[in-house]
Amino acid sequence: MAQQVYKADQIKRQVLASLRKFGERVVSDLERGRFPRIEIPARTTSNIVYDEKLRQYVLGDKRIERTAKNIRHLRPFAQLLWIATFAKQLIQRGKTSTLRDTYYVAIGEGIDFEDQSESDEMIMQLESILDFPREDFHIFPEERASIFGDLVIEYSIPGFRGRRIDLSAHPDGFAIGPALTTAEFVRCGAEQVFVIEKGAVFSRFVEEGADKKYKAILIHTAGQSPRNCRKIIRRLHDELGLPVYVFTDADPWGVHIASVLVHGSALSAHIREINVPDAIWAGVWPSDIRRYKLPSMKLSDRDIKRIQELEADPRYQKDPWRREIREFWRVKRKAELEAFSRYGLEFIVEEFLPERLAELQKR
Repeated sequence: MAQQVYKADQIKRQVLASLRKFGERVVSDLERGRFPRIEIPARTTSNIVYDEKLRQYVLGDKRIERTAKNIRHLRPFAQLLWIATFAKQLIQRGKTSTLRDTYYVAIGEGIDFEDQSESDEMIMQLESILDFPREDFHIFPEERASIFGDLVIEYSIPGFRGRRIDLSAHPDGFAIGPALTTAEFVRCGAEQVFVIEKGAVFSRFVEEGADKKYKAILIHTAGQSPRNCRKIIRRLHDELGLPVYVFTDADPWGVHIASVLVHGSALSAHIREINVPDAIWAGVWPSDIRRYKLPSMKLSDRDIKRIQELEADPRYQKDPWRREIREFWRVKRKAELEAFSRYGLEFIVEEFLPERLAELQKR
């Protein structure tokens, strides 16, 4: 029987080749008696542009140079090389590390990071140089997102390779960690994906059988979705052709959570294809506060400032974003997904959900 070829193995080879190429450039400079230098894409807001083909925000052509010739560059240059070395070790040994864990390993090896934010910055710089996300070189954030539904996956990581699991087997959902994100899809009985910001509402969807009633995979982002979560959502859409509906609070932060899933984030503009341009923000909309007479709260000064920032952001210049941001000024209030519970625990699944899906499918 032919050995199963996993996409994760192909990515591993590609990342190692990219790391080798990066290292060879440094070694070549040294062998020629030159100060090593590298060019890094500028990760600034002025260098972020919208790519019509990819339908996401990406980094532009601006570069910054880092050279060992400049004494101020020596420290970050060395830090970057250590991160690259550590990433190579993780891949070759089949190990993983978190952002926090990487920082402490560096400290243990005498690498001069003042704090974790400095270590995180070097990891993002390596991402932009290699053109691969940190997850592909086995460095992950702490996981908090989860998934539930009629989907069987097959793990591709060492030690679990070939093992299959049904994602409807645990009522709390399965954590969307590196092993799940890189797993192969074996069988899917779902026809759509519901992405849910709040844990209480995710649990309500599970309890009320929304996965079966609507043939949906349920994903809990726990606030702003981690990149692993965004990656699995993108895979479900691209590989299985599943439409994606996003449910967030009707506040400016919920609006942004939905937008990041659709348009991508400025912070991750150097990472391709972790947004879902065809995903649909399904609510809760600010206009639903009046439509459903939802319990709501006054907008805080912080909320108002955030709404003003969204108004100036190019990602929010078309409907429904523009329409619903304007609604904030009309109602001057905000509401949470849990607000539907005023009509009973089943209302959000039995009443709101079919009404909203029917409305969106007509557009």
